[in-house]
Amino acid sequence: MPSSADYRPTRRVDGTPRVAVTRRLLPETEARMAELFDVSLNAEDRAMSRDQLVAAMQSAHVLVPTVTDRIDAAMIAEAGPQLGLIANFGAGTEHIDLAAARARKIIVTNTPGVFTDDTADMTIALIISVARRLNYGGRTLRAGKWEGWAPSTMLGHRLAGKTLGIIGMGRIGQAVAHRARAFGLNVLYNSRHRLPEALETMFGANFEPDLDRLVAEADILTLHCPATPETHHMIDARRIGLMKPHAYIVNTARGQLIEEEALIAALVDGRIGGAGLDVFEHEPQVDARLLAHHNVAILPHMGSATFEGRIASGDKVIANIRFWADGHRPPDQVLEGLV
Repeated sequence: MPSSADYRPTRRVDGTPRVAVTRRLLPETEARMAELFDVSLNAEDRAMSRDQLVAAMQSAHVLVPTVTDRIDAAMIAEAGPQLGLIANFGAGTEHIDLAAARARKIIVTNTPGVFTDDTADMTIALIISVARRLNYGGRTLRAGKWEGWAPSTMLGHRLAGKTLGIIGMGRIGQAVAHRARAFGLNVLYNSRHRLPEALETMFGANFEPDLDRLVAEADILTLHCPATPETHHMIDARRIGLMKPHAYIVNTARGQLIEEEALIAALVDGRIGGAGLDVFEHEPQVDARLLAHHNVAILPHMGSATFEGRIASGDKVIANIRFWADGHRPPDQVLEGLV
Protein backbone atom coordinates (compact mmCIF):
# COMPACT_ATOMS: atom_id res chain seq x y z
CA MET A 1 0.00 0.00 0.00
CA PRO A 2 1.52 3.41 -0.95
CA SER A 3 2.71 5.59 1.90
CA SER A 4 2.18 9.33 2.31
CA ALA A 5 5.71 9.85 0.94
CA ASP A 6 4.42 8.75 -2.48
CA TYR A 7 2.16 11.82 -2.59
CA ARG A 8 4.74 14.51 -2.02
CA PRO A 9 4.13 17.49 -4.32
CA THR A 10 6.39 17.95 -7.31
CA ARG A 11 8.13 21.28 -7.64
CA ARG A 12 6.53 23.19 -10.49
CA VAL A 13 9.64 25.13 -11.54
CA ASP A 14 13.11 23.65 -11.97
CA GLY A 15 15.49 26.22 -10.56
CA THR A 16 14.50 29.78 -9.70
CA PRO A 17 11.08 30.95 -10.94
CA ARG A 18 11.03 33.94 -13.27
CA VAL A 19 8.70 36.60 -11.86
CA ALA A 20 7.53 39.73 -13.70
CA VAL A 21 6.19 42.59 -11.52
CA THR A 22 4.11 45.19 -13.34
CA ARG A 23 4.38 48.15 -10.92
CA ARG A 24 6.81 49.47 -8.35
CA LEU A 25 6.30 47.83 -4.96
CA LEU A 26 7.72 48.84 -1.59
CA PRO A 27 11.50 48.42 -1.25
CA GLU A 28 11.13 45.70 1.39
CA THR A 29 8.99 43.61 -0.95
CA GLU A 30 11.21 44.12 -3.99
CA ALA A 31 14.36 43.27 -2.02
CA ARG A 32 12.82 40.04 -0.75
CA MET A 33 11.66 39.10 -4.24
CA ALA A 34 15.15 39.73 -5.60
CA GLU A 35 16.54 37.30 -3.00
CA LEU A 36 14.06 34.54 -3.79
CA PHE A 37 13.23 34.82 -7.49
CA ASP A 38 14.61 35.76 -10.88
CA VAL A 39 12.54 38.92 -10.79
CA SER A 40 11.91 41.64 -13.34
CA LEU A 41 10.90 44.88 -11.60
CA ASN A 42 9.30 48.05 -12.93
CA ALA A 43 11.79 50.65 -11.68
CA GLU A 44 10.08 53.56 -13.47
CA ASP A 45 6.65 52.62 -12.05
CA ARG A 46 4.88 53.40 -15.29
CA ALA A 47 1.82 51.34 -16.19
CA MET A 48 2.86 48.66 -18.66
CA SER A 49 1.34 48.66 -22.12
CA ARG A 50 -0.68 45.72 -23.40
CA ASP A 51 2.28 44.56 -25.49
CA GLN A 52 4.62 44.78 -22.50
CA LEU A 53 2.22 42.74 -20.37
CA VAL A 54 1.93 40.08 -23.07
CA ALA A 55 5.74 39.97 -23.41
CA ALA A 56 6.03 39.42 -19.66
CA MET A 57 3.45 36.64 -19.81
CA GLN A 58 5.38 34.98 -22.63
CA SER A 59 8.62 34.80 -20.65
CA ALA A 60 7.81 34.61 -16.93
CA HIS A 61 6.57 31.74 -14.82
CA VAL A 62 4.69 34.22 -12.61
CA LEU A 63 3.04 37.56 -13.39
CA VAL A 64 2.43 39.96 -10.49
CA PRO A 65 -0.14 42.52 -11.71
CA THR A 66 -2.12 45.19 -9.88
CA VAL A 67 -5.64 46.56 -10.28
CA THR A 68 -4.45 48.92 -13.02
CA ASP A 69 -3.38 46.03 -15.27
CA ARG A 70 -6.22 44.57 -17.35
CA ILE A 71 -5.45 40.94 -18.20
CA ASP A 72 -8.07 39.85 -20.71
CA ALA A 73 -8.74 36.56 -22.47
CA ALA A 74 -6.82 37.47 -25.62
CA MET A 75 -3.73 38.30 -23.57
CA ILE A 76 -3.97 35.07 -21.62
CA ALA A 77 -4.28 33.17 -24.89
CA GLU A 78 -0.91 34.65 -25.92
CA ALA A 79 0.82 33.68 -22.67
CA GLY A 80 3.72 31.29 -22.86
CA PRO A 81 3.23 27.68 -21.77
CA GLN A 82 5.48 28.30 -18.77
CA LEU A 83 3.13 30.88 -17.21
CA GLY A 84 1.47 29.06 -14.35
CA LEU A 85 0.58 31.74 -11.81
CA ILE A 86 -0.91 35.22 -11.83
CA ALA A 87 -0.16 36.44 -8.29
CA ASN A 88 -2.24 39.59 -8.04
CA PHE A 89 -1.10 42.37 -5.72
CA GLY A 90 -4.44 43.31 -4.15
CA ALA A 91 -7.73 41.68 -3.25
CA GLY A 92 -9.79 42.56 -6.31
CA THR A 93 -9.48 40.34 -9.39
CA GLU A 94 -12.07 41.90 -11.70
CA HIS A 95 -9.27 43.11 -13.99
CA ILE A 96 -8.28 39.50 -14.73
CA ASP A 97 -10.33 37.20 -16.96
CA LEU A 98 -10.66 34.36 -14.48
CA ALA A 99 -12.49 32.06 -16.91
CA ALA A 100 -9.68 32.41 -19.45
CA ALA A 101 -7.10 31.70 -16.77
CA ARG A 102 -9.06 28.63 -15.70
CA ALA A 103 -9.15 27.38 -19.29
CA ARG A 104 -5.36 27.70 -19.54
CA LYS A 105 -4.94 26.11 -16.09
CA ILE A 106 -3.21 29.25 -14.84
CA ILE A 107 -3.66 29.68 -11.11
CA VAL A 108 -4.76 33.13 -9.89
CA THR A 109 -4.09 34.35 -6.36
CA ASN A 110 -4.86 37.59 -4.56
CA THR A 111 -4.11 39.24 -1.21
CA PRO A 112 -7.37 39.32 0.75
CA GLY A 113 -7.83 40.98 4.12
CA VAL A 114 -4.68 43.10 4.24
CA PHE A 115 -6.42 46.37 3.35
CA THR A 116 -9.61 45.89 5.37
CA ASP A 117 -8.83 48.33 8.18
CA ASP A 118 -7.18 50.82 5.84
CA THR A 119 -10.19 51.00 3.53
CA ALA A 120 -12.64 51.11 6.43
CA ASP A 121 -10.69 53.99 8.00
CA MET A 122 -10.79 55.89 4.71
CA THR A 123 -14.52 55.26 4.38
CA ILE A 124 -15.15 56.82 7.77
CA ALA A 125 -12.84 59.71 6.86
CA LEU A 126 -14.88 60.41 3.72
CA ILE A 127 -18.17 60.11 5.64
CA ILE A 128 -16.99 62.73 8.12
CA SER A 129 -15.52 64.90 5.37
CA VAL A 130 -18.66 65.08 3.26
CA ALA A 131 -21.13 65.32 6.15
CA ARG A 132 -19.18 68.13 7.84
CA ARG A 133 -18.16 69.80 4.53
CA LEU A 134 -14.45 69.62 5.25
CA ASN A 135 -13.62 69.83 1.57
CA TYR A 136 -15.62 73.04 1.15
CA GLY A 137 -14.16 74.57 4.29
CA GLY A 138 -10.61 73.80 3.21
CA ARG A 139 -11.18 75.25 -0.26
CA THR A 140 -12.69 78.42 1.17
CA LEU A 141 -9.73 78.91 3.49
CA ARG A 142 -7.09 78.25 0.84
CA ALA A 143 -8.82 80.60 -1.61
CA GLY A 144 -8.63 83.41 0.95
CA LYS A 145 -12.41 83.73 1.10
CA TRP A 146 -12.93 82.97 4.79
CA GLU A 147 -14.19 86.06 6.61
CA GLY A 148 -14.25 84.57 10.09
CA TRP A 149 -16.61 82.51 12.18
CA ALA A 150 -20.35 82.99 11.78
CA PRO A 151 -23.26 80.98 13.21
CA SER A 152 -24.95 80.31 9.89
CA THR A 153 -22.05 79.35 7.63
CA MET A 154 -20.09 76.14 6.92
CA LEU A 155 -23.02 74.07 8.18
CA GLY A 156 -22.99 70.32 7.75
CA HIS A 157 -24.73 67.44 9.53
CA ARG A 158 -23.79 65.59 12.70
CA LEU A 159 -23.38 61.84 12.35
CA ALA A 160 -24.99 60.70 15.60
CA GLY A 161 -28.49 59.41 15.02
CA LYS A 162 -28.18 59.22 11.24
CA THR A 163 -28.74 56.01 9.28
CA LEU A 164 -25.73 54.50 7.53
CA GLY A 165 -26.67 52.16 4.71
CA ILE A 166 -23.93 49.65 3.92
CA ILE A 167 -24.14 47.79 0.61
CA GLY A 168 -21.89 44.72 0.86
CA MET A 169 -21.22 43.32 4.32
CA GLY A 170 -17.96 41.47 3.75
CA ARG A 171 -14.74 42.18 5.61
CA ILE A 172 -14.66 45.90 4.82
CA GLY A 173 -18.38 46.46 5.28
CA GLN A 174 -18.19 44.85 8.71
CA ALA A 175 -15.15 46.95 9.63
CA VAL A 176 -17.06 50.08 8.64
CA ALA A 177 -20.06 48.98 10.72
CA HIS A 178 -17.78 48.39 13.70
CA ARG A 179 -16.40 51.92 13.43
CA ALA A 180 -19.82 53.45 12.78
CA ARG A 181 -21.05 52.44 16.25
CA ALA A 182 -18.53 54.81 17.83
CA PHE A 183 -20.14 57.72 15.94
CA GLY A 184 -23.68 56.84 17.01
CA LEU A 185 -24.78 55.85 13.52
CA ASN A 186 -27.68 53.47 13.00
CA VAL A 187 -26.56 50.75 10.60
CA LEU A 188 -28.67 49.11 7.91
CA TYR A 189 -27.04 46.72 5.50
CA ASN A 190 -27.77 44.79 2.35
CA SER A 191 -25.65 41.86 1.29
CA ARG A 192 -25.90 38.60 -0.62
CA HIS A 193 -25.74 36.73 2.67
CA ARG A 194 -27.19 37.83 5.98
CA LEU A 195 -24.79 37.92 8.91
CA PRO A 196 -25.28 35.63 11.91
CA GLU A 197 -27.42 37.22 14.60
CA ALA A 198 -24.44 37.49 16.96
CA LEU A 199 -22.53 39.64 14.44
CA GLU A 200 -25.56 41.82 13.79
CA THR A 201 -25.83 42.42 17.51
CA MET A 202 -22.12 43.17 17.84
CA PHE A 203 -22.24 45.73 15.00
CA GLY A 204 -25.67 47.08 15.93
CA ALA A 205 -26.66 46.36 12.33
CA ASN A 206 -30.06 45.53 10.86
CA PHE A 207 -30.46 43.55 7.65
CA GLU A 208 -32.50 45.11 4.85
CA PRO A 209 -33.09 42.60 2.04
CA ASP A 210 -34.64 45.19 -0.28
CA LEU A 211 -31.83 47.28 -1.79
CA ASP A 212 -34.20 50.00 -2.98
CA ARG A 213 -35.61 50.39 0.53
CA LEU A 214 -32.07 50.60 1.97
CA VAL A 215 -31.15 53.34 -0.52
CA ALA A 216 -34.29 55.27 0.36
CA GLU A 217 -33.76 54.93 4.14
CA ALA A 218 -30.08 55.86 4.31
CA ASP A 219 -28.79 59.28 5.27
CA ILE A 220 -25.35 58.05 4.21
CA LEU A 221 -24.89 55.28 1.66
CA THR A 222 -21.53 53.47 1.45
CA LEU A 223 -20.56 50.82 -1.10
CA HIS A 224 -18.38 47.78 -0.40
CA CYS A 225 -18.98 45.39 -3.31
CA PRO A 226 -16.69 43.89 -5.94
CA ALA A 227 -17.01 45.07 -9.53
CA THR A 228 -18.90 42.37 -11.41
CA PRO A 229 -21.43 42.40 -14.27
CA GLU A 230 -24.15 42.13 -11.59
CA THR A 231 -22.92 45.14 -9.61
CA HIS A 232 -22.09 47.39 -12.58
CA HIS A 233 -24.06 50.65 -12.14
CA MET A 234 -25.96 49.16 -9.22
CA ILE A 235 -26.39 52.76 -8.09
CA ASP A 236 -27.94 54.17 -11.26
CA ALA A 237 -30.19 57.14 -12.01
CA ARG A 238 -33.26 55.32 -10.71
CA ARG A 239 -31.70 54.41 -7.38
CA ILE A 240 -30.12 57.83 -6.96
CA GLY A 241 -33.63 59.17 -7.42
CA LEU A 242 -34.72 57.14 -4.38
CA MET A 243 -32.17 58.83 -2.09
CA LYS A 244 -33.14 61.51 0.40
CA PRO A 245 -32.34 65.03 -0.85
CA HIS A 246 -29.83 65.55 1.98
CA ALA A 247 -28.26 62.06 1.71
CA TYR A 248 -24.61 61.41 0.96
CA ILE A 249 -23.02 58.62 -1.05
CA VAL A 250 -19.53 57.30 -0.31
CA ASN A 251 -17.56 54.93 -2.53
CA THR A 252 -14.19 53.41 -1.63
CA ALA A 253 -14.83 50.17 -3.55
CA ARG A 254 -14.92 50.41 -7.34
CA GLY A 255 -15.98 53.31 -9.54
CA GLN A 256 -18.05 51.11 -11.82
CA LEU A 257 -20.61 50.54 -9.06
CA ILE A 258 -22.03 54.03 -9.62
CA GLU A 259 -23.45 55.46 -12.83
CA GLU A 260 -21.20 58.49 -12.63
CA GLU A 261 -23.12 60.69 -15.06
CA ALA A 262 -26.30 60.17 -13.03
CA LEU A 263 -24.45 60.97 -9.81
CA ILE A 264 -23.06 64.19 -11.28
CA ALA A 265 -26.51 65.23 -12.50
CA ALA A 266 -27.98 64.69 -9.03
CA LEU A 267 -25.16 66.68 -7.41
CA VAL A 268 -25.44 69.56 -9.86
CA ASP A 269 -29.22 69.69 -9.46
CA GLY A 270 -29.01 69.50 -5.65
CA ARG A 271 -31.02 66.28 -5.47
CA ILE A 272 -28.55 64.70 -3.01
CA GLY A 273 -26.40 66.28 -0.34
CA GLY A 274 -22.94 65.29 -1.51
CA ALA A 275 -20.50 62.49 -2.19
CA GLY A 276 -17.23 61.11 -0.86
CA LEU A 277 -15.30 59.37 -3.62
CA ASP A 278 -11.99 57.51 -3.63
CA VAL A 279 -12.71 55.65 -6.90
CA PHE A 280 -14.13 56.71 -10.25
CA GLU A 281 -15.82 55.07 -13.19
CA HIS A 282 -13.15 56.11 -15.70
CA GLU A 283 -10.09 56.51 -13.50
CA PRO A 284 -7.49 57.85 -13.65
CA GLN A 285 -9.66 60.36 -15.54
CA VAL A 286 -11.90 62.28 -13.13
CA ASP A 287 -14.80 64.39 -14.37
CA ALA A 288 -14.15 68.12 -13.86
CA ARG A 289 -17.67 68.56 -12.46
CA LEU A 290 -16.80 66.27 -9.56
CA LEU A 291 -13.58 68.17 -8.92
CA ALA A 292 -15.39 71.49 -8.88
CA HIS A 293 -18.45 70.57 -6.82
CA HIS A 294 -18.58 72.28 -3.44
CA ASN A 295 -19.60 69.17 -1.52
CA VAL A 296 -17.70 66.32 -3.11
CA ALA A 297 -14.87 65.01 -0.93
CA ILE A 298 -12.50 63.52 -3.46
CA LEU A 299 -9.37 61.37 -3.21
CA PRO A 300 -7.08 59.64 -5.76
CA HIS A 301 -7.83 55.95 -5.02
CA MET A 302 -5.77 55.90 -1.84
CA GLY A 303 -8.00 53.86 0.47
CA SER A 304 -5.40 51.09 0.73
CA ALA A 305 -2.38 53.40 0.74
CA THR A 306 -0.68 52.54 4.02
CA PHE A 307 2.84 51.24 4.55
CA GLU A 308 1.48 48.41 6.68
CA GLY A 309 -1.11 47.27 4.15
CA ARG A 310 1.19 47.39 1.15
CA ILE A 311 3.94 45.47 2.97
CA ALA A 312 1.42 42.83 4.08
CA SER A 313 0.13 42.53 0.52
CA GLY A 314 3.67 42.01 -0.76
CA ASP A 315 4.25 39.33 1.85
CA LYS A 316 1.15 37.49 0.64
CA VAL A 317 2.27 37.70 -2.98
CA ILE A 318 5.65 36.22 -2.06
CA ALA A 319 4.04 33.44 -0.04
CA ASN A 320 1.68 32.56 -2.89
CA ILE A 321 4.57 32.36 -5.36
CA ARG A 322 6.69 30.18 -3.06
CA PHE A 323 3.85 27.77 -2.35
CA TRP A 324 3.05 27.48 -6.05
CA ALA A 325 6.67 27.05 -7.16
CA ASP A 326 7.12 24.26 -4.62
CA GLY A 327 4.08 22.40 -5.95
CA HIS A 328 1.70 23.30 -3.13
CA ARG A 329 -1.68 24.96 -3.30
CA PRO A 330 -1.17 28.73 -2.79
CA PRO A 331 -2.92 29.96 0.36
CA ASP A 332 -4.82 32.70 -1.50
CA GLN A 333 -5.85 30.83 -4.65
CA VAL A 334 -8.86 32.41 -6.34
CA LEU A 335 -9.73 29.63 -8.79
CA GLU A 336 -10.55 26.14 -7.62
CA GLY A 337 -9.52 22.79 -9.02
CA LEU A 338 -6.28 23.84 -10.70
CA VAL A 339 -3.73 22.09 -8.51
